[in-house]
Amino acid sequence: MNQRTDRVADLLRAELASILLRDVQDPRVALTTISGVTVSRDLSHAEVRISVLGEDSKRQESLDALVRAKGYIRSLLARRVRLRTVPELAFSLDRGAEHSQRISEILEELDVDSDDP
Repeated sequence: MNQRTDRVADLLRAELASILLRDVQDPRVALTTISGVTVSRDLSHAEVRISVLGEDSKRQESLDALVRAKGYIRSLLARRVRLRTVPELAFSLDRGAEHSQRISEILEELDVDSDDP
């Protein structure tokens, strides 16, 4: 990425987090966190990675709710950011936190196993 796309991605991440916190009233997105945004070089598309606390079914419900509300979210975003065109939003689940937690559990199990004689 170049500096411009990085700046736009950071701006979008901050504004989207604010929108989810204050403006989206759907309870299915209450525990949703924006973990990252990647913007295309021409700034026409943005991939928004989300992290959701809870079970897989809750994660999928949150993702579905965001996909259904993406037009509304994009219109709110257009009022808040000064860009010629607001990127099309594509939401996806970020499984990085899950993987990190699983790796930690495995390492703890290995450490416990190595302590036994």
